[in-house]
Amino acid sequence: MKTSKTPCRVFLDANVLFSAAYREDAGLARLWKLRPVQLVTSEYAAQESRNNLPDLAQQLRLEQLLQSVERVNAALHPAPMAGVSLPEKDWPILHAAIVAQAQYLLTGDARHFGAYFGKTLSGVRVERPAEFLRQFLARHT
Repeated sequence: MKTSKTPCRVFLDANVLFSAAYREDAGLARLWKLRPVQLVTSEYAAQESRNNLPDLAQQLRLEQLLQSVERVNAALHPAPMAGVSLPEKDWPILHAAIVAQAQYLLTGDARHFGAYFGKTLSGVRVERPAEFLRQFLARHT
């Protein structure tokens, strides 16, 4: 992980956004307090989170969290990468993280991204949010 003052670009998958907004006291909300970190997502991921949050309070929390998250525009149907096996719905997430020039893609989707946890794909390291937080805090505290 970077230890300089240059912001570390961290792309948030829809399930991370969802989890951060689901409960008022969600532990993942700590991501928004990390410095120097620039949180990034795509409108595709943001919309997937919106679609899955069941109540208005959660939806409002999501919108509040998204205010400080940079959003990138990326193709919704990118070409798959050789050697990477993902369902069609997950390609826009990986592609957007690459387009965003993120150093990290945080996802809780172990079913689809699990084989890539701890690996770097086109310059983006795929990590579980908890592992990213553990590593980041160990280096910055």
